[in-house]
Amino acid sequence: MKEHNPINERIKRKYFSFLKEAMRHSEPTVDAAAKALSRFETYTRHRDFKAFHFEQAIAFKNNLAGQKGKRSGEKLSKATLHATLTQLKRFFQWLAREPGYKSRVQYTDAEYFNLSEKDARIATAKRQRGFPTVEQIKHVIGKMPVNTEIERRNRALVAFTLLTGARDSAIASLKLKHVDLIAGCVNQDAREVKTKFSKTFNTYFFPWVRKFVYSYRSGYHT
Repeated sequence: MKEHNPINERIKRKYFSFLKEAMRHSEPTVDAAAKALSRFETYTRHRDFKAFHFEQAIAFKNNLAGQKGKRSGEKLSKATLHATLTQLKRFFQWLAREPGYKSRVQYTDAEYFNLSEKDARIATAKRQRGFPTVEQIKHVIGKMPVNTEIERRNRALVAFTLLTGARDSAIASLKLKHVDLIAGCVNQDAREVKTKFSKTFNTYFFPWVRKFVYSYRSGYHT
């Protein structure tokens, strides 16, 4: 069985460049598109994209709905189906406008990657994520050991997360100069801090936990 199609690889490379340079998408977004296309090509046995037809989209959609996750062993979630099919829909809509494909790929055929309205609502439903309460975090901080510098650092990081509500990637890339204790805020400068969507903004300490966190300063040896 073919492991790749050179013609497909060339047009995919052009598409990934389009996503990154023209649409300004991040690497994870480009990777998601690549993963979706890999799934589709595995199903079609790397058939030339010029042979794409709406019946392929329907058949692949049905096949994907019956697949199971490698880790969970359960059928793929509606969210995974929606994300994969959306990436494929966008690709073939883009492809239908490309030279050499315009006469072969119908723009409207990409619509057959759509889920049913019911499944789409399930896939895009907003679900509230569980999170620890302030009391639970306070309990964790109070129980964390402080015998070594590493242990005190770990305790400080948990307290800092509670104090600022900053994202993990942002905290991991912060420097001491970004923390303003007088103003009670953190300057999340996107030039140096890994912020969401690379936006620059200030995160102010939560006033209702500031007093609690400061009460542990002696434990941090600051």
